[in-house]
Amino acid sequence: MASEELTQTKLATVPRHVAIIMDGNGRWAKARGLNRIAGHRAGTENLRTIIRASIKFGIKYLTLFAFSTENWSRPKAEVTGLMHILSDVIDRDVQRLHQEGARLVHIGHLDGLPKALQDKVSHAIDLTKENRSITIVLAFNYGGRDEIIYAIKRMLADQVAPEDVDEALVSQYLFTGDIPDPDLVIRTSGEFRTSNFLTWQSVYSEWYFPQVYWPDFDEEELRKALEEYGRRDRRFGGLKES
Repeated sequence: MASEELTQTKLATVPRHVAIIMDGNGRWAKARGLNRIAGHRAGTENLRTIIRASIKFGIKYLTLFAFSTENWSRPKAEVTGLMHILSDVIDRDVQRLHQEGARLVHIGHLDGLPKALQDKVSHAIDLTKENRSITIVLAFNYGGRDEIIYAIKRMLADQVAPEDVDEALVSQYLFTGDIPDPDLVIRTSGEFRTSNFLTWQSVYSEWYFPQVYWPDFDEEELRKALEEYGRRDRRFGGLKES
C-alpha cells in the first residue's frame, strides 16, 4: 500500500502505548548471507520508519526492546557492535527526534554500559525531556524480572510498610513508574515468547506476533498490527454485561 493511502487509513482504535520486541535481525542477515551485526544495523535503520509511522498513527508511547540483561552472554564482538550501533544512533538521530517533538526515556540499567555511551544517553534524555509528540522508551540493559527485583530493593530501602504495598505502589517503583502500561505488545519474527519483557506491565496487554523479521517490519506491517488491535475485545479479566 502506498504511503499516501496509509495516511488516509482510518483506524478504529489507536493504542496509546505500543511496545515492540524487535526480533529477527540475526535471521534476516543470515538469509542474506550477512553477519549478525549487519542485521542489527538494518534493524536500527528501521527505527526511523517505525517512529515516524507511530507519530503518524497517533501513538503516544513507543517502547523498544533493544538489549536485554541476558544479551550480555552473547559473543563479545556482537555485544560490542550493539554498543557502537546505539552510540551511532544517538549521534545521528537524537537531534532530528528532538526537532520532531519526541521525548526519549531509558528503562533498565545504564551502569554496565561504556561511560561515553552512558553520557550520550543521559544527554539525549535531558535534551528531549520537555517534548510531548511521542515518548520513545528505550529498553536497553533491561529485564522484566530484574526490574521487579530492583523495585523490591528500593521499597525495602525506603522501609515501605507491608500493609502499604499494593499494585499501584509497586508500579510506581518500577522503571516505568510514570509511563502507562502497554496496550499492545508486538514481537516480530514469528516467535511466541515474551522474553522477560515488561513482565509486570504487560499482564493485560494485547499481544501480536507477525511473521516478519524486524528489519522488514515497515509502516504497513504496523498498520496491520493496529488494525488487529482494533478488533480485539479487551476485558482486563472481567466480562461485559450482555
